[in-house]
Amino acid sequence: MSLDEETRAKTALVLGATGGIGGEVTRQLLASGWTVRALTRRPPAEAAQAAGAEGIHWIAGDAMHASDVAAAAEGCAVIVHAVNPPGYRNWAGTVLPMLDNTIAAAIAQRATVVLPGTVYNFGPDAFPVLHEDSPQNPVTRKGAIRAELEKRLRDATMRGARAIVVRAGDFFGPRAGSSWFSQGLVVPGKPVTTIRTPSSRGVGHQWAYLPDVARTMLALLERRDTLPAFCSVNMAGHWDEDGTEMVNAIQRVAARHGQQAAIKPFPWWAMPLIAPFQPTIKELLEMRYLWKTPVRMSNEVLVRTLGTEPHTPLDEAVEHTLAGLGCLPTHVARK
Repeated sequence: MSLDEETRAKTALVLGATGGIGGEVTRQLLASGWTVRALTRRPPAEAAQAAGAEGIHWIAGDAMHASDVAAAAEGCAVIVHAVNPPGYRNWAGTVLPMLDNTIAAAIAQRATVVLPGTVYNFGPDAFPVLHEDSPQNPVTRKGAIRAELEKRLRDATMRGARAIVVRAGDFFGPRAGSSWFSQGLVVPGKPVTTIRTPSSRGVGHQWAYLPDVARTMLALLERRDTLPAFCSVNMAGHWDEDGTEMVNAIQRVAARHGQQAAIKPFPWWAMPLIAPFQPTIKELLEMRYLWKTPVRMSNEVLVRTLGTEPHTPLDEAVEHTLAGLGCLPTHVARK
């Protein structure tokens, strides 16, 4: 392999580098010696602060513009597609066009696209345990879009691109951005006094610690030449068997830092009243079924591929998450 080929092999474009998963993947790529480019509509200094990383090559551009993505991706072997419109604004009108721009760039560069996946693209016929080849018959608008994202990526592998889809549960982590953990369970920036539990009694729920998701993506990228052109894997993450393990872990961690927190039900009754004024709440209501029905992921393919799944113990992951949200004393380390 020539020097230019070696450089290209470890050069990635990240779309969404200032977001939760995009930022985490970016930081881990940089730590592993990758050259990372990122599109931004912000001033570079502001974008770098939001991403929490130094060493990114910031490129002015917009993921909605095909020419911007194509120019930024030139010479890249990997495109991490982790971009989403903030606050779910015009989600349906932007998500697919942005992926189409990524696909076009990936085909031109013969690059590998990495996509964070979810459980949304599966319907009741695939529950309660999801496998990589489970049927994708979603029953929600958001789920239909997610299924279409994967379909378009699969089709793109017939035209020269490659794709890795890593499906995981609800994200949590020090820099996870908008998430159920930060929007529903605790209040960022304040000590933990009340923990809200969205689950129906006894219903299990799938969680994924963001640094573990990024480590999984990086491990798969390092093996990408040995993977199928379209590779999809599920992460087991943290399975909350009865809907109480996560809130109990938050309560334990908070108590170790002198915070006594009460666990209370999430106020689902108030959400329909707020939804007309907050698009995010409307999206949360659409996905409420995941708090009423246990949906678990099998990680057999991932373990077969990597030998193991990156996994941070729950209390440790929760502590770093609460620290990152500003809920614990400032001396607590953030990872």
